Order: sequence, then C-alpha cells, then structure tokens
Amino acid sequence: MKPETLILTRQQVVSLLDLKECTDAVEEVFRMYGRGETESPGILGIHVEQGSFHIKAGTLRLKRNYFVAKVNANFPDNKRLFELPTIQGAIVLCDADNGQLLALMDSIEITIVRTGAATAVAAKYLARPDSQTLSIIGCGSQGRISVRALCNVLPIKQVFVYDINQSIAQKLVEELSEDMPILMTVAGSVSECVRVSDVCVTCTTSKQPFLKLEDVPPGIFIAAVGADNEDKHELQPAIVAAGKLVTDLTEQCCSIGELQHAIRENVLQRGSVYSELGEVVSGKKVGRLSPEEIIIFDSTGMALQDVAAAAIVYEKALDSGIGMKLGLSN
Repeated sequence: MKPETLILTRQQVVSLLDLKECTDAVEEVFRMYGRGETESPGILGIHVEQGSFHIKAGTLRLKRNYFVAKVNANFPDNKRLFELPTIQGAIVLCDADNGQLLALMDSIEITIVRTGAATAVAAKYLARPDSQTLSIIGCGSQGRISVRALCNVLPIKQVFVYDINQSIAQKLVEELSEDMPILMTVAGSVSECVRVSDVCVTCTTSKQPFLKLEDVPPGIFIAAVGADNEDKHELQPAIVAAGKLVTDLTEQCCSIGELQHAIRENVLQRGSVYSELGEVVSGKKVGRLSPEEIIIFDSTGMALQDVAAAAIVYEKALDSGIGMKLGLSN
C-alpha cells in the first residue's frame, strides 16, 4: 500500500484541538525539554516588505516519533488591507523514523491555541496562585484564547481588555461574556488596566514599547506574547531588567523576543535570564519566590509546542476519520 498524506483544513483543526488537552500536552513538552529529553528546536526567519515569514521545526517522540515544520506568514496590516488573517501558514507533519509525510494542515488555529496554552502553563508556575484580575492588551485571536486559557489555571474573576481599536475590544467583551462567568471591562488605556492587575498578557503587533515600568505593580505576572521577530516590541526594556525574566527558549528570545531589546539597550545581559520555562516546569528551578516579585515570560513560540499540538490533531483525525487522504508522492 502506497503512503498517503492526511490533509486538514482550519475548521477541521478547530474541531479536533481542545484547549485543555493542548495545555496539558504543552506543559509536558516543556517538562520534557527542561529534563533534556528532546532535541533543541530550530527557527528561520525571512523579512519581506510588508511582513515576515518564519519556519519553526522540531521533533518529539510521543506515541510515535514526529517531526514538524511550520511555515507561518505574519503580515500585521492584512486585516485592514486585504481582510486576511495576520498569521497564515501550514504545518508539515512527518514520521521522524522514516521521513513519511503524514499530514499537511492549516497552522492558524494550532498557532493560536498552542500559544495560549504556553501562556497558561507559564501562569500556572509563575503567577501568584490567587491571581484574580487579568488585563489583556491586544484583542485579536490571541487575546481571546489567552482569556480562556488563563481562566483554566487561575481563579480569574475580572478581566480588563484594551486595544487601540476600541470596537475590537468591545467585541471581545461581548463574545466572551456570553459563556464566561467573569466581569469583563473595556479599559481606556494600558496603564488603567495593568496597574490594577495580577496578570497581564500583551499580544499585539506593536513595534514600539507601550507598557511602561511605572504602570507595573509589584507581584504582577506578565506574559509578553507579541514580540516574535526582530521588529516587534511591547515592553519597555526597564521592565525586563526590573523583573525576573523567564523565557521559552533563551537563545531564540535573544534574537526575536523582548530580551533582544533589553540586551540592545544594555539594561540586561543574556546571563541575567533567570531560567527557561522548561527548567521551572521540570522542577530544576523554583518559579515564584515571593508575592512581590515581578515575573516576565518572554514567549516567542517554541516549535515543540507545534509538534505536540499537531500530533494531537493528527491522531484524533485518524481515529475519527476526519480529513482527506492524498498520495502526494504517487
């Protein structure tokens, strides 16, 4: 029998990828990475005039030995100019023992969900466990999933949302208020919501830092999600220097995360990073040491998260008979 490749659309991925299941898988991936049980993932970035492309790749031995390469396009003005998503792309899933092309699937939902899952894992280990107030800066798809993901791991009771487009912020409040029993409010400014929050997630396409040190209260946990290439920048470098910095991948954050800006401005050195998240999840490092600590999670997106999420989707698709099979090599 000739090998076949499973083709999965975005909506099929949506039907197969559960946030809680993905969060558990991403937590285990960080644990495995922290224990040194995985190969280091790789990344390649290419800039073009209106955006950028990146390729993230990694391998994991789960139910079988998987390789994933994700090709994502990131074009911040897509919504305004073309009515297209900011992030678009595809995931190639292969058998890492023999190279067989197992699946080709849309990457949009996997990127959104696995990023929200990583934020939740980081919050579980780094935020104060009694955190009740959350601020979301940036009300697109990532802001939406961040609310849901964090409410799964923390006793969140109140959420402030802010976006430079207030109608988008209001839409997010209306959508989530329908099925989430929490108080949600559109904030008038970044400082207005962050100053009263226990947890803050920044998930924008900003190229200029908008979160300032004077707006950051003691004890807050900040998940800096937006900066995932050399141009993007959300946090004033003084915040990174003043807090305890935990990265997803330190080397990657030195190149494309908030850490790169702090290093460039000479307020922090690579050796000043407290730990990678995998070290905390695996128990090699203690997460939060006191209620007053400011802790920042520099989240640039680790390819192993994509492997874990894609494996879930692929295995569930096979079990349920979802997707189209093609003999691409025939």
